[in-house]
Amino acid sequence: MAGADVWVAEFEAERGRLRRLAYGMLGSVAEAEDAVQDAWLRLERAEAAQVRNLTAWLHTVVSRLCLDRLRARKAHAEEPVGLAVAALDGEPGPEQEVELLDSVGRALLVVLDRLGPAERVAFVLHDLFALPFEQIAPIVDRSPVAAKKLASRARQRVRGNPVVPPAEVAEQRRVVEAFLAAARGGRLDALLELLAPDVVRRAEPAVLPAGAPVVLRGAEAVARATAVLGRRGGFAAAALVDGRVGVVVAPHGRLLLVLLVSVAGGRVTGYEVVADPARIAALELAALC
Repeated sequence: MAGADVWVAEFEAERGRLRRLAYGMLGSVAEAEDAVQDAWLRLERAEAAQVRNLTAWLHTVVSRLCLDRLRARKAHAEEPVGLAVAALDGEPGPEQEVELLDSVGRALLVVLDRLGPAERVAFVLHDLFALPFEQIAPIVDRSPVAAKKLASRARQRVRGNPVVPPAEVAEQRRVVEAFLAAARGGRLDALLELLAPDVVRRAEPAVLPAGAPVVLRGAEAVARATAVLGRRGGFAAAALVDGRVGVVVAPHGRLLLVLLVSVAGGRVTGYEVVADPARIAALELAALC
């Protein structure tokens, strides 16, 4: 006789963690909810003797369901970039989605989207949820040693390769995050303090209103153009872009734009807004740890 009725309370207590686990692997609230619900349906059909450790059983089932979805996504060549720029005018998302995105991190989610399915699952399970490789190995159909190598490769890609010393990365990050905070708040005075007098902003025409200049020069012009971002700034996060601190813009966790930012003397000396999917795909992205 199926024993799911005995586990209802335990399952509900674990649901939030399972949802975060699935979201870290899939980057989609709807798909994460589906994976958790599918796990419950499997639990309903399971015999008590099959589920000796409910938490471990649920982690394994949800992870395998996510891995199957990731492999299917890769087989269908789903394009992760190049979403309509109109997405920037939408709301940040329902509260549940915002909470899940915050729990993983917008930049990290973007980088995870570039990993292979098994790498992503191994990294999320070990580095974000502290599962041992002995438990991860059967999920990804590898030995514990091979599963550890998967996570290690993923970790290296997630961390990236800064092209400047750590102290300079920290300074770039400070300036870029202050720039983003000022943009989100539409604080013109703060932007003027953070922009070099001769700052240059370049942008691809696709991201600009009709007739807007592709190139802007000077702190005041760039600050005013940046200040109108307003709510759009909520979709942005600092990340390593080709080894330097830049910005990824990812509504609902899906990469749309990348800002190549130049920093010198504690100020932003220029930035370029990149929207072309081919250009974005060629960039090396990493999360700031």
